[in-house]
Amino acid sequence: MVVAVTGAASGVGRLLVERLLTDEGSRRIARVVGIDSRRGDADGVSWHVADVCDPRLATLLTGVDVLVHTDVDRSLETPHRQRRTHNIRAAQTVLTAAAAQRVPRVVLVTSTMVYGAAPDNEVPLDETLPFQSEAEPGLVGDLVEIEELAALARRAHPGLSVTVLRPAPLVGPGMDTLLSRHFSAPRLLTVKGCAPKWQFCHVEDLASALAFVVRTETEGKGGALAVGCDGFLDHAEVEEIAQMRSFELPANLAFGATQRLHRVGITPAPASELKFLVYPCVVDCATLHEAGWRPAHDNVGALRTLLDHRSGTPALVGRTLGRKEVTITAAGAAGAAVAAIGTAVAAHHLRKRRRS
Repeated sequence: MVVAVTGAASGVGRLLVERLLTDEGSRRIARVVGIDSRRGDADGVSWHVADVCDPRLATLLTGVDVLVHTDVDRSLETPHRQRRTHNIRAAQTVLTAAAAQRVPRVVLVTSTMVYGAAPDNEVPLDETLPFQSEAEPGLVGDLVEIEELAALARRAHPGLSVTVLRPAPLVGPGMDTLLSRHFSAPRLLTVKGCAPKWQFCHVEDLASALAFVVRTETEGKGGALAVGCDGFLDHAEVEEIAQMRSFELPANLAFGATQRLHRVGITPAPASELKFLVYPCVVDCATLHEAGWRPAHDNVGALRTLLDHRSGTPALVGRTLGRKEVTITAAGAAGAAVAAIGTAVAAHHLRKRRRS
């Protein structure tokens, strides 16, 4: 079997190529092709330095049996239009190039966030349910569009098998996400009348699941497989492990303020993504479990990994805070809502001063 991996020089892609070369079952892998904008340092990989959005990607896929696409920009720092352009164009190019070269199988990576977070979500959700999120601005919207491209490719290219892995919120070294910044806040935000349920996915488990799918050709109903730690943590357990307290806001205030702040560029994520920090989105991961795959990490260990690798820079609703903003937040800490509003005001004034 010849396996090609996009984004192979770093992150999940790097972990995957290392597993494909060294894990049990590596005897089934004749060659691993690494595709990235820079050459990686993993030995034993056939490296190609290339732009995954370039249609000439097809020329690198001759003889490939499985193409795993991990080159998805999840950064909060990338402007959302630039991120959307890259993520959608990359997925389109990967699927088109694979079909043109008659690659039998493509594996894409999105997130369990496509199922949507809601106060009345069942815990856990059945992974075979259709996704509920919409293709609105933000990372979740990018992932929904990738899912739609996968569904279109299945219809347009019947000979192409397209599997989508949907990991729970990712944790691991170097991960800078809305989730990691949530745990860098002075307190954990909750909304009135709903306690979050927490499920995580360690990046090493995502790489393990990808390698398992490559080798076993496991595919769920509709070509989608959820990946994550078994079960979930109650919010009280999370508070105890993280040694953090929470503050509660009415839902309309939390989401309304976040959306207004995002609209003027103060916060990096829209209010729709804040829902995944305050409402449950726990998925059963049944297909992979029934096929014999199990995560090596549990939710407690994954949370501790997240806490150990926080940047150390304070954040609130996804925005990293400067020294003056931290001072205002600390001054208002007697009332968490006041702290949040004070931080937003400080951020707005800082932006206005920079422009002047």
